[in-house]
Amino acid sequence: MESGANTHHTDLPFDMVAVDLDGTLLRDDKQVTVRTVKTIQKAIKHGVKVVIATARPPRGMRHIAEALKIDTYWVTYNGAMIFDPKINKHIHHQPLPSALAKKIVKAARKADKDCVISLEILDKWYTDHVDESLPTEISRHFSPDFVGPLEAFLKVPVTKLLALAPPERIPNIRMAVEKKFAGQVTAAVSDNHLLQYIHKDADKCIALKKVANLYDIDPSRVMCIGDAPNDVSMIQWAGKGVAVSNAWDCAKQVADAIVPSNEEAGVAYAIRKFVFGEDLD
Repeated sequence: MESGANTHHTDLPFDMVAVDLDGTLLRDDKQVTVRTVKTIQKAIKHGVKVVIATARPPRGMRHIAEALKIDTYWVTYNGAMIFDPKINKHIHHQPLPSALAKKIVKAARKADKDCVISLEILDKWYTDHVDESLPTEISRHFSPDFVGPLEAFLKVPVTKLLALAPPERIPNIRMAVEKKFAGQVTAAVSDNHLLQYIHKDADKCIALKKVANLYDIDPSRVMCIGDAPNDVSMIQWAGKGVAVSNAWDCAKQVADAIVPSNEEAGVAYAIRKFVFGEDLD
């Protein structure tokens, strides 16, 4: 539990704002607008806990957290890991058991022998080959930590398992894996050439519940902002669930409010309107 210093409520309607990165906080060029930075800084100054909730690993969001001067817990890997930047360690980790990860790899490769499999174990990337035509946000900026036979890496639990293929081949892999492992694994979707598998009890919402609990913040005083299927649970759970206008339909359908797109500083708009009560219409 955090010390009493963090259990105070702000005099604002929300004490915590959880924000997805790609497609939500970040523009399509992966930058954050100046307006957004200033708005987030203002919220932090007023005692609001601004928490990033992303499918990315810690190394893929460090520069963003630093740019925003955020020192809260990070929800990474779609909730399979909660990372504390102050001690540079995770405080919660829920990986896939190695035996299950092995079976998923086998099923995916049986459905599509050429699909690319990447394993994220804690904050490292293991794969048996890289395909430049199937980039992820991480592969654009980082190289694998190890390249070699997957069997060598599948001796330990896997934080996140990724299967990549051209979009038209993804449904085949998805069906094969889900038919076999429904209920044993969570599939998180954020891109059409990528399937992400994490522990069945891991998702952004479950991780954010833990974070809110650590900060002694009631769910009714949490606002969550997202755009993709992997944001639906947190948008539904929050006291105020917000989707950006570029969001997938499933995210918009469960949202309490739709704000401008990620290109138009939708996160800044949401904070200004709903946290600070500015009249923006």
